[in-house]
Amino acid sequence: MRPELKPSNPNFSSGPCSKRPGYSLDQLHIETLGRSHRSALGKEVLAKACAQTAELLGLPEGYRVGIVPASDTGAVEMALWSMLGPRPVEVLYWESFGQGWMSDITKQLKLKEVSSRSADYGQLPDLSAINFNNDIVFTWNGTTSGVKLPNGDWIADDRKGLTICDATSAVFAMEMPWEKLDVVTFSWQKVLGGEGAHGMLILSPRAVERLETYVPAWPLPKIFRMTSGGKLNEGIFRGETINTPSMLCVADYLDALAWLASIGGLPAAIKRSEANLQAISDFVSKNNWIHFLAEDELLRSNTSVCLTLDATPDQVKKMAKLLEAESVAYDIGAYRDAPAGLRIWCGATVESSDVAALMPWLDWAYKEVVGA
Repeated sequence: MRPELKPSNPNFSSGPCSKRPGYSLDQLHIETLGRSHRSALGKEVLAKACAQTAELLGLPEGYRVGIVPASDTGAVEMALWSMLGPRPVEVLYWESFGQGWMSDITKQLKLKEVSSRSADYGQLPDLSAINFNNDIVFTWNGTTSGVKLPNGDWIADDRKGLTICDATSAVFAMEMPWEKLDVVTFSWQKVLGGEGAHGMLILSPRAVERLETYVPAWPLPKIFRMTSGGKLNEGIFRGETINTPSMLCVADYLDALAWLASIGGLPAAIKRSEANLQAISDFVSKNNWIHFLAEDELLRSNTSVCLTLDATPDQVKKMAKLLEAESVAYDIGAYRDAPAGLRIWCGATVESSDVAALMPWLDWAYKEVVGA
């Protein structure tokens, strides 16, 4: 039968993601609008965004947080173009974005000493015998595959190379072993549901040392430059952004950080995301026509939950369209390069009650399109 209860919030997109519960534009502090980002007020607010990020994440002493252009992609590219070159590189990938970093490193930077470890969607590559004399590039959570790293135990404490981690759909929803990560990137529009266009770049002291002791052989665009006169441009990590940011987006991000602090900080955010995954797990366990793309429970993402169905790709698309037409779930089709299926965002801004309300609609849509 057609369910009666609908999710209060049908926004399950994996980016831009759902806004926090109770979100309202009227609640944003917009005194910075129309002011220069280089004014005392502008710098103060931008610095606050960096400082509160570091505090809520519990970053180790000496780690720096900066706001950079072009979302998570811009932050990753800044790291790749500015730091890679002095050591061989090993790229780990198991979905489209990690594969994209491999392509950029080999086809754009044209580095020669590059190796890779890869796996199909739903799997994780072999993490044993990695040579940590090399620089290692990887995603923490495969947004398009629904596969996450279970922990950082595989990363050597005595590594010589850098670990460069794209963690855009993991930060604020998963435990991150910061001491094992030298470069971490993320974007506002993921776990905290902020607006797009800006990336966050976190650097360890080892990453700073690389920037101050290595000069790439290739030209660097202005928006990639993090040093001046051989020293780190500390201003980037105090709110003095390279280019003009959207102060409205900054206000939106600060609103998300304030909400996070109000609910109990990082532990509460992780708990909310895991509860959302549990609501889907309970449903999958009771229905034999729907499956996690990640078969190993330890590897299942608690943010970008990817599901496969006993249905044709066309039938899956019809299901997604039917759910959208019913205003039950928006934007839950699998990523274009991933196996046909559904992808339900379960980050911290999503309510578990909404995920639970969605599940009977999946069953209804499946029976409508595929049959009992």
